[in-house]
Amino acid sequence: MDIIQIVGLGLVATLLVLVLREQRPEMAMMVSLVAGAIILLLVVDRLVAAVQVITEMAVGAGINLTYLQTLLRIVGLAYLAEFGAQVCRDAGEGNIAARIEFAAKVIILVLAVPIIVAVMESILSLIP
Repeated sequence: MDIIQIVGLGLVATLLVLVLREQRPEMAMMVSLVAGAIILLLVVDRLVAAVQVITEMAVGAGINLTYLQTLLRIVGLAYLAEFGAQVCRDAGEGNIAARIEFAAKVIILVLAVPIIVAVMESILSLIP
């Protein structure tokens, strides 16, 4: 039922933004930002629960938690960068949104280096 609340909030916020954009564009932007923040807060509990389940499974499987933490950071970074880029696009700043996405891709690549190295070492250890 959470999705019904989220969609409802999104639709109401969208209608408000459309009405306010012509008269008070700064208020329209604020409504958009607040709606985005509320939606983010509505899904944080679900996200935390999913991360806990994944962590418990990794511990049970004996997976190195360093790799799991890195993967979760990468996913979090991707979500955060997408959210920031969309806010910039909503404000009409497509160039800034593109730079946020580019920076996120570079940071994700840097964060992934230890995992890439571990995979390469595993492959090399299998080759006689």
